[in-house]
Amino acid sequence: MNTKLIEVTNRIVERSRESRKIYLDEMDLAIEDGVNRGILSCGNLAHAFAGCGTHDKSELSDNKAINIGVVTAYNDMLSAHKPYEGYPEKLRKFANDNNAVVQVAGGVPAMCDGVTQGQLGMELSLLSRDVIALSAAIALSHNMFDATICLGICDKIVPGLLIGALKFGSLPTLFIPGGPMKTGISNDEKAEIRQKYANGEISREELLQGESNSYHSPGTCTFYGTANSNQMLMEIMGLQLPGSSFVNPDTELRELLTAESVKVLVNNAKVPEGRRLFQIVDEKTIVNGIVGLLATGGSTNHTIHIVAIAKAAGIIINWDDFSDLSDVIPSIVRVYPNGAADINHFHASGGMSFVINTLLSNGLLHEDVNTIIGRGLHKYVDEPKIKASKLIWEKGIEKSLNESIIRSVDNPFSSEGGLIVIDGNVGRAVIKTSAVEDKKMSFVAPAIVFDEQEDLITAFKNQELNKDFIAVLPFQGPKANGMPELHKLTPTLTILLKKGFKVALITDGRMSGASGKVPAAIHLTPEAFDGGILSKIRTGDLISFNLENKTIKLLEFETINSRASRILFRKGSGLGRELFSNLRKGLSSSEMGASFLF
Repeated sequence: MNTKLIEVTNRIVERSRESRKIYLDEMDLAIEDGVNRGILSCGNLAHAFAGCGTHDKSELSDNKAINIGVVTAYNDMLSAHKPYEGYPEKLRKFANDNNAVVQVAGGVPAMCDGVTQGQLGMELSLLSRDVIALSAAIALSHNMFDATICLGICDKIVPGLLIGALKFGSLPTLFIPGGPMKTGISNDEKAEIRQKYANGEISREELLQGESNSYHSPGTCTFYGTANSNQMLMEIMGLQLPGSSFVNPDTELRELLTAESVKVLVNNAKVPEGRRLFQIVDEKTIVNGIVGLLATGGSTNHTIHIVAIAKAAGIIINWDDFSDLSDVIPSIVRVYPNGAADINHFHASGGMSFVINTLLSNGLLHEDVNTIIGRGLHKYVDEPKIKASKLIWEKGIEKSLNESIIRSVDNPFSSEGGLIVIDGNVGRAVIKTSAVEDKKMSFVAPAIVFDEQEDLITAFKNQELNKDFIAVLPFQGPKANGMPELHKLTPTLTILLKKGFKVALITDGRMSGASGKVPAAIHLTPEAFDGGILSKIRTGDLISFNLENKTIKLLEFETINSRASRILFRKGSGLGRELFSNLRKGLSSSEMGASFLF
């Protein structure tokens, strides 16, 4: 095992000793209490299975069958969740085939960041994660269930489902993915279309046609943003079947994997020892998740989400853990926006089984962990295949089928992970460096402060940004406006980079997995709303931006710090945002998970 991996894991264990014990005591008490279906009153039970068919009603009334509660994020506006439309019927059949019962315990909201990108609705996106966690808890609070299936894929949905499910961690639990849509136009072509529109070279109709040719059918979007990072995370943490993350919807293999998931969960409910959710999600599993994120260049959103997920299990992690692991975890995957390939190409080139195999072989993952299919992460180097119409697993490939997409640890794209933590007198932030071409970029430039994304885009269109500068967007943090993603900035800043200008971004907002080639110091803490130095920066202030030394510094810090903090007032109503104003005020910092739950 890598010594740094052991060191970081041990300090997480020590840091979490008290909070983890409290959580484990809660889980022990839940096991002792058991599922209360057997002691529910007749009135309670009658309500609980009134909608069931005759067979399932009989099984539940006699308390004979394993009852699986499904928490679903289905809606048919999200392409990634559209495949879940028919899952309740399928899952009921698969459960009956295994002498079990399935009930949809409840639904959770599932908003699409792609729809709300750059719109006011995006201000509810991050908040939706904790709302999803609460909704999942309400769904499972009926206490009718012996096990849990979580149906969710996209950005805040998987973390929210897992946070909620961890509060019922005494139950065996697994995730069933729906899979990515098939490949549309190439990612290079998509990026070129966006940049042409930003440059005013093509019409909105041409832009819309290009976007529609990219996002074209049911399934997860094919770039490596938060949704697909979620799938990587659930697999490397042992919470869904090996090799199941990136199998396309409506295929025979997808159907067989879904059926197998139900079979596995029923067996886990019958013999739960080592298969309960709290026994799977421990300190080593969380570290494995961080390693997977770093090795694959996954979404920066997980520097927030993994912190919150861990906290739900009584485990305390921080950005230093990400940073120290990044020093020893090589970058071995290139998927858009880090490269030209999409997630289907990644899967075809070796996918998760290859990633896990090469990391395990080089002592960069904890093998001695529990998973939904038993003890040991080595089981996840196998790939699902169909033979004679039956699902089998075979050992995955040991050599990449395309080294422009995926490589082994001994031949990485970079010796360090795709994320770094950057410090200085401006605060602490994270940067996704896996797509940044000049990883040693160092320059001093004046700040240009923008209140909103549109202000920067307007300045660009007015030819005001053809120079070296550092874009500063304060008041985009959790408490200020719910921390929306600033994805609309990427095409514009990328154009300026291609023109040869040195540009970077500093913000307390988010950029997701789509920050691309622009060096973006995001999630800055303390945020401007809390009076952080970000609220005192003015246009013209000189900032030193140094990727190699991992620092961002104001050159005249004392003068700037002596200023009064600026306050930015926004209208917080419309699209239901006013309902969430009190929740926003209670959000923790980005490094603490940006949560109102903990």
